[in-house]
Amino acid sequence: MGYTITEKILAEHSSRRYVRAGEFIEANVDLALGNDITAPLAIKEFERSGKKKVFDRNKVVLIPDHFAPNKDLKSANQCKVLQNFAQKQRLKNYFEIGQMGVEHALLPEKGLVGPGKLVIGADSHTCTYGALGAFSTGVGSTDLAAAMVTGKCWFRVPQSIKFIYHGKRGRWVGGKDLILHTIGDIGVDGALYKAMELTGAAIRNLPMDDRLSMCNMAIEAGGKSGIIEPDAITRAYVRKNGASKIKYYKSDKDAVYPEIREYDISKLQPQVACPHLPSNVKDVGKLSKVRIDQSVIGSCTNGRISDLRIAAGVLRKKKIKSSVRLIVIPATQKIYLQAVEEGLDEIFIKAGGVFETPSCGPCLGGHMGILAEGEVAIATTNRNFVGRMGHPKSFVYLSNPAVAAASAIKGRIAHPDEV
Repeated sequence: MGYTITEKILAEHSSRRYVRAGEFIEANVDLALGNDITAPLAIKEFERSGKKKVFDRNKVVLIPDHFAPNKDLKSANQCKVLQNFAQKQRLKNYFEIGQMGVEHALLPEKGLVGPGKLVIGADSHTCTYGALGAFSTGVGSTDLAAAMVTGKCWFRVPQSIKFIYHGKRGRWVGGKDLILHTIGDIGVDGALYKAMELTGAAIRNLPMDDRLSMCNMAIEAGGKSGIIEPDAITRAYVRKNGASKIKYYKSDKDAVYPEIREYDISKLQPQVACPHLPSNVKDVGKLSKVRIDQSVIGSCTNGRISDLRIAAGVLRKKKIKSSVRLIVIPATQKIYLQAVEEGLDEIFIKAGGVFETPSCGPCLGGHMGILAEGEVAIATTNRNFVGRMGHPKSFVYLSNPAVAAASAIKGRIAHPDEV
């Protein structure tokens, strides 16, 4: 009986020949991540431990991205805690304004995560890095503190569900649509504490940005992690971004899966998740009567350069509806600069939108575009819970960048072919 890619990575990091789903283990972490919401509590617990130095100053990463640039005094104080700790500990990987970006886009870009690594982060969307063939998962602030002290974290080895995607994607269909369709099928608890192993011909033909988008939202199905077996696309990405000390794993042919699901995505239309769950998914064509007040393009799910190019392609030489606010937020400073060099920022601004500095911004109801009572937004973000982007009586629809751009033009949820 063989082993899954997840079991192999966890076995390697716990210095064991093998592990099986359901076992409790203590494993060495390759990277421990915190942000301006979660890290201050972890830092407080670290200091209470009496430990003077983190286990490895190269393996603790702090990124103030959720309420940065600082939106108020409270957020400024939170970010200052990170800055002070990073300076005191001489952390190699502390990224502030001018260098930072949304954490889950920044770490792959800088080559800090890669195949075979075990990464934890005090943020639920840490599962993003599974797109590179890493075991990567979110933890609580106290677990982060313990990891900063010991370099270890405990896990219950998750079972794996295999998702096999067949067929060729349509023009406007990307990774965001595949994962929304999947969550719509299995529900927000359909992969509870499971590793979502994504595979099949459609995945092998999927660019890395789309893979990152899919693994990012594994948590929205309750998943412990999302993971994709490394291939030629992975290797090319790793070479470009310079990840080091990597190891390529793949699942055995006789690995054990309690569940296998298969999808033919050849006829899949762009998907939209309706309020107030990521699983409340419908084809975009069924929502043409839903009027919007705001369109947000960005976040750790869809704020990469390919996403901005897609949105700009839809918006080029067009104007957004006068009643709509279009907010575009590149996920990192590098992406911001590249968008400027390619003239994408000019397209967004001439269309009537705004082009913001990298930040999580409105995704979590932080700043730079939160919603008032009764307002409706379409967003390329990952969650649409009650009050997620502002007022408890606001409404958020989730989509890919092309749909978000088309909707800004029409003033209602729209298929890109409509514009």
